[in-house]
Amino acid sequence: MESNKVKIFVEICRNGVTLPEYARHGDAGMDILAAEDVVIKPGETVIIPTGLKVAIPEGYELQVRPRSGISYKTPLRLSNSPGTIDSGYRDEVGIIMTNTSTKYDTHDLLPISSTGNINGAYYIKKGDRVAQIVLQVVPQIVFETVDSVKDIGIDRGGGFGSTGTK
Repeated sequence: MESNKVKIFVEICRNGVTLPEYARHGDAGMDILAAEDVVIKPGETVIIPTGLKVAIPEGYELQVRPRSGISYKTPLRLSNSPGTIDSGYRDEVGIIMTNTSTKYDTHDLLPISSTGNINGAYYIKKGDRVAQIVLQVVPQIVFETVDSVKDIGIDRGGGFGSTGTK
């Protein structure tokens, strides 16, 4: 195994599930697929099952991130992006997705391959690519209390819009 690769043990817990794969050499994320059909109505948040359980080595996390095409072309959003799958989690990985539509432009069920951010209910089919996962190193924090942090490093002077809009 190459030195930049980390082994993740995976259990397939539903029939007909495909393992995530990198689409291209050098990609940071792997597309993760829905393990069953799901309908998401306007304003609704659902957990899309993936059919996968993972054992992530200590010191790592899997981040669940949106797929750019879904974010750009539909009102579907990952609710807790990026989501974190901790190294101690052993249940099925689920993707928390919200349909931010506020109305119905059509009462037809829309596929996630739709374009134009059409408002309405979306139909996710088993096998649809719904998110991507990225493996990240997670260092542990050790806090040290001090009287003031103002003189440690550089104080950039402000936040929450302090640089203006132009």
